[in-house]
Amino acid sequence: IQIREITVNRERHAVTVNGKPVVLTPMEFRVLAILISKPGKVFTRAEIADAVHHEENVVTDRAVDVQIAALRRKLGVAGRYIETVRGVGYRFKV
Repeated sequence: IQIREITVNRERHAVTVNGKPVVLTPMEFRVLAILISKPGKVFTRAEIADAVHHEENVVTDRAVDVQIAALRRKLGVAGRYIETVRGVGYRFKV
């Protein structure tokens, strides 16, 4: 999937911004993958948590917020596309 300068390759578990690799944790990758899969759709924290959890780990709303903050930081200027929808959750804005 490529939107703007961000490319997400699910098969290779790889992300690039302007052609430069971005190293993400597995959970950060899953969060980005869900957001970018439906640009413009608002995902609640619960929807994101459900989509990225592992059976042995419970993902809290706060954990989702931490992953979003880390994603924005690691994506640099492209992190601005991850938008907070106050009181609801997050979306990848187009």
